[in-house]
Amino acid sequence: MNKTPYPDDWPDIDTKLYIRSVKLFDAVKNMLSVKLDLHADPQFLEGDIFLFNHFSRFETFIPQFLIYEQTGAYSCAIASGEFFNEDNVLSRYLKNVGVFPHNHERLFPLLAGQILRGRKAIIFPEGGMVKDRRVIDKRGHYSIYSRVTGNRRKLHTGPAVLCQGVETFKAAIRYAHSQNDVALLRQWKNVLQIDSIDQLIAVANKPTLIVPANITFYPIRSSENLLFKGVELFSGGLSLRQSEELLIEGNIMLKNTDMDIRMGTPVNPCGVWDWRIRYLMDKVVPEINTIDDVFALNSRPKNWKQRLLGKYFIKNAQCSRDRYMEAIYANVTINLSHLAATLIMHCIEQGQTRIEKNKFYTILYIAIKHLQNNTVIHLHRSLLNPDDYSDLFKASNKRFEHFICAAKEAELINEDEHCYQFLPKLCTEFDFDSIRLENPIAVYNNEAAPLHTVRDTLIAAVDECAHADVDKLAAWHFEDECRTLAWEKQAYSSYLSDDISKEEAAVDDPSPFFIQPEHANGYGVLLIHGLLASPAELRAYGEYLVNQGYTVLGIRLKGHGTSPHALRDQSWEDWYGCVQRGFNILKVHCPRIFVAGFSTGGALALKLAAEHYPEMVGVIAVSVPLKFVNPAFMLVSLLHGTNTLVGWVSAFEGVKPFIDNEPEHPTINYRNTPVRALYELRLLIAQLDELLPQISLPALVVCGDQDPIVSAKGAPIIMAKLASPHKQLQVIKAQRHGILMGNIGGTWGVIDGFLNELRKRG
Repeated sequence: MNKTPYPDDWPDIDTKLYIRSVKLFDAVKNMLSVKLDLHADPQFLEGDIFLFNHFSRFETFIPQFLIYEQTGAYSCAIASGEFFNEDNVLSRYLKNVGVFPHNHERLFPLLAGQILRGRKAIIFPEGGMVKDRRVIDKRGHYSIYSRVTGNRRKLHTGPAVLCQGVETFKAAIRYAHSQNDVALLRQWKNVLQIDSIDQLIAVANKPTLIVPANITFYPIRSSENLLFKGVELFSGGLSLRQSEELLIEGNIMLKNTDMDIRMGTPVNPCGVWDWRIRYLMDKVVPEINTIDDVFALNSRPKNWKQRLLGKYFIKNAQCSRDRYMEAIYANVTINLSHLAATLIMHCIEQGQTRIEKNKFYTILYIAIKHLQNNTVIHLHRSLLNPDDYSDLFKASNKRFEHFICAAKEAELINEDEHCYQFLPKLCTEFDFDSIRLENPIAVYNNEAAPLHTVRDTLIAAVDECAHADVDKLAAWHFEDECRTLAWEKQAYSSYLSDDISKEEAAVDDPSPFFIQPEHANGYGVLLIHGLLASPAELRAYGEYLVNQGYTVLGIRLKGHGTSPHALRDQSWEDWYGCVQRGFNILKVHCPRIFVAGFSTGGALALKLAAEHYPEMVGVIAVSVPLKFVNPAFMLVSLLHGTNTLVGWVSAFEGVKPFIDNEPEHPTINYRNTPVRALYELRLLIAQLDELLPQISLPALVVCGDQDPIVSAKGAPIIMAKLASPHKQLQVIKAQRHGILMGNIGGTWGVIDGFLNELRKRG
């Protein structure tokens, strides 16, 4: 590296300008479409030197301001010396916010001084952008492409050298303190602008730590963006490198992109010093008078002790480099595109030119479920939230569709109805500045390559898929239903302190339940709870059925058992999706299934019956809300429309987003009913007019004669429209709505009669 002399009186950080820059960064961050997530133990933020991998120019402006937001500490960084060749607005700005040129003769002493003052140092040890994300060579060693030489090279040891230098100067401070050399300590205190000698000693006793961090962008897009079009319009033509950077990095800024910053366990390069280094340190530190003396040990040693210590430092820095680079790449946030790309490249290595779609989806799902239990790697939130991956089997996963569309546009794969075909371009070597555009699959594969667990898990999933255990898959699907509940609780936890949430008293366990009897009778029962409730509503009835030999699954409808705000964001199609998933889980265990639903759950059960599943042998619909006792419910459509209109034209949530509810069971049901949920119920009920004539299954319709919510007049209408040759209507004497939960009027026994009759008929 060519050194260029710069003034020794490099300006200190202008704290006012720095804070203004942080505020500007925060404002710009909110304007852009980047979703920035920081994953870091608060203790990690107390480190001294922060290392980041480098994929785009955009990320170079983030770490120092992010660290300030989290800790209040100022950070210095390194930039290319070309930015400082001229005295202009940009160079002066960079100088005043703590940026140093990479070729400054006193770079390390200046950075060390900043660290000793309590500032952080931000370093990109790759030395430049790694556009291909390729950091592992064919021998499994860490190296990256150098645009300057056109070859692969090792990553920089600078961070380790800097850390060792800071620690050596701290040793010198401790030695001076032991010798009571007050004059030297006072000199260093003044040079470092530290308030007192006691504070200087405290700094010297604190270990110097390197914090490895990884920045992962997801997804990587290459489509045209406004930034590219605007620059192209006025520039009259762009180079390949300029075009590529505007396309890729413009999309990072201007389109919905997740930016996960994950900080790993701090590395202490000096914590592994052996007895030889420590022996030489004791001999050398009495000779140190300035920070510059520390960094001259190798380049300008004054004696054999300094020369030998300098050589040990070089060797130790190389070992430390490997440690912190491994930690950086181990902290990549793995997403679905990583898994899909790794699987595709593995298939190609095995000589495959195509893969069946269903097999592809199943392998990915199996790998996701195994990786969720892996404590070594970090998964993107979309691989932890079943809403983002559980629909892989239906070939309707939005994130996967984006990956496939990008691969097709890049002419890397083709697809027909049943298969994905791998094209020769996947194996082509591309220029460093074009690979992000030409082969994003290779980029994703390269990024995940340092994590051998990902590849090993996918290969194992390929073998497991060939002998798929349907019981295990069903167990995973049920686990996903439980995981969805936990995710939903977390997603709406921000509402816990609002007035609506404070009024809620539902404390009963809302989890879906799956219970197998000791002696199974060969039949399963899918239970579907009502609006505003949760599976807790039907748990006692489920246990009653299990005692009779039925295998029972009580499914949770999305938005229930967590927050009224969550229910407000769901559609009836979301509820029905839960019912379908529950049925698919249960049919793995039972060849014959009854579906029983209460209230809204009854309407969903009838819709499922209209699908003519061969495993479904009967449907029980209890208190289906076809008609309501309160005629005001007819105004729900108007009220919902008004709320929607207000949401369009103002920042208000609507004139009346929630309606008060006095539940019969406040420990289970919401006290606040979202108007949106009532509107969705209306849409579901409207569907029944078309669905009921399509139902030919045996059906039992049950209602309460004096139900205060659902009018008993609706049950005969349902009966009249059902096409079932075997259908029954049972009216229960009851003045309450919850006749199934409370077994009012012997409701359970009435259903027993229906179930037993069908079982006898086989």
